[in-house]
Amino acid sequence: MSTETNKAIVHRLIEEGMNQYNVSVIDELMAPNYVNYDLSAPGLEGFKQALGVLHAAFPDLHFILEDEIAEGDKVVTRGYLTGTHQGEFQGIPPTGKQIHVKYIDIWRVENNKLVETWLRLDQLGLLQQLGVIPPMA
Repeated sequence: MSTETNKAIVHRLIEEGMNQYNVSVIDELMAPNYVNYDLSAPGLEGFKQALGVLHAAFPDLHFILEDEIAEGDKVVTRGYLTGTHQGEFQGIPPTGKQIHVKYIDIWRVENNKLVETWLRLDQLGLLQQLGVIPPMA
């Protein structure tokens, strides 16, 4: 499996699975034994549940890919997500505020399926943009 194939799989997950919230694409591209090391519910169902929570809170959620680097079975992406806070999110009532949150993740591909990911999302920045935590001086 080539690094270009691996990048195409991750790119399709982001564009079709995550941005369009197409669960059938997520099921197609992710292995049944998928593990996310950064979610409280780390499996495939946990991933879909977390994405569903984001889409419910930010119906216009959109992931923007700025960089995509691949080597071997790993693909690293860096970008940001945008959206408008229109639904409850982690107990925070809708604020109507726009968000712009940076992220970086590492995906591992095996047999053309996504099997693992590590994600870092600027959660502090997200909460500051929603007005829950004051910005740092």
